[in-house]
Amino acid sequence: MLVAMARTTKTGSGRQLTVRVKRARRRKPSSTEWLIRQLNDPYVAEAKRQGYRSRAAFKLQQLDERFHLLARGRRVVDLGCAPGGWSQVAAEHVGSINSTGGTVVGVDLSETDSLPGVILLRGDFRDEAIQAQIRDALGGPADLVLSDMAAPATGHAATDHLRVVALAEDAFALAQTLLKPGGTFVAKVFQGGATGNC
Repeated sequence: MLVAMARTTKTGSGRQLTVRVKRARRRKPSSTEWLIRQLNDPYVAEAKRQGYRSRAAFKLQQLDERFHLLARGRRVVDLGCAPGGWSQVAAEHVGSINSTGGTVVGVDLSETDSLPGVILLRGDFRDEAIQAQIRDALGGPADLVLSDMAAPATGHAATDHLRVVALAEDAFALAQTLLKPGGTFVAKVFQGGATGNC
């Protein structure tokens, strides 16, 4: 049960006041800390205001502004797409929402609510049958493969980092088979010992 106390007034600087969360007996302290961060994160609030499914949408927008990843007509694969923030942004930019341009294929182990302009597949991207479905849905080689996957957290930072890096490596192996020559692969990973000086 979520018990939160929030004030909707703003400070003199226009900044929203902090949402305070009461500790619940059945909730772990780490869960309470996550909840506090989530409730007070301005990107979470802005994503909700703009209709994005997650704050991650802004990260892909920033990457696109810097590296020009998305353009009308491109074919994009979003591995680990749930809840759909990156797929939403990709669909807007490649023109798949109104069928005037590209294709966006999202894949996740979890069920993802339908998204306009996005072909959603449920399953493990490492499964050959799912890989065949991805290729069929794309209708040609991909221009961009995205990976925002994270393995279920264990709470041990070093282990969690290695598990995310292993997923990114598997995603890269698949991307090499999906991408057209000169295509792009983007993966987000937790920072840690295996990331080197990236």
